[in-house]
Amino acid sequence: MVYQYTAIGDSLTTGFGALPGNGFVPVYRRMAEGRLQTPVASANLGVNGLTTAGLEQRLKTDGGFRSAVKDAEIITVSIGGNDLIKAAKAAAGRPGELNGYLQKALRDCKRNFSDIMSTLSQLKTGTRSPYIIRIVGLYNPYPQVDEATEWVRQFNRYAAGYSSYAVGFASIYHEFAGNERGLLFLDHIHPNGRGYRVIAGKLDALGYGSLR
Repeated sequence: MVYQYTAIGDSLTTGFGALPGNGFVPVYRRMAEGRLQTPVASANLGVNGLTTAGLEQRLKTDGGFRSAVKDAEIITVSIGGNDLIKAAKAAAGRPGELNGYLQKALRDCKRNFSDIMSTLSQLKTGTRSPYIIRIVGLYNPYPQVDEATEWVRQFNRYAAGYSSYAVGFASIYHEFAGNERGLLFLDHIHPNGRGYRVIAGKLDALGYGSLR
């Protein structure tokens, strides 16, 4: 028995900021192999800069994405960070408008995320083999900005609401808060190898549901 692991999402999924083999996807795959005592093959469909709107579109229209999700027993989703970053950049130089930009981005982000989870559910409907979906929570790439902190907390609360027997939410906010210097890459936005190991560990700690 070989389990198929499909990773979808943004630059966290691609492992940007870490050496090859040190992103959370390969680290989590190795952890899964150890826990499940069976080989795990992985397909990394991460796209740098991807937003919730972009992922939603790919899941609805990209045949390769759709079949990779359909065929997977393990799915991880990392998305949402770029929605926050884009809104913050759009409001740069207009501090009085930051909250308005962030609130609109959060509304859009939640709606898109809802569509993403709905599409994943549709793609898995009728599959006879058990599967698990794991959502990677967000940390705050702008810890000095109170509005960004609140944005991340609200998104995480919303995403965690999708937890079910098959779906788990990996909360990483508190691990990164105050530890950014040790867990983030030189760009202060992406995790470094240590940060990605933290993410993989939180995913692994959720267990493997009916796969075991």
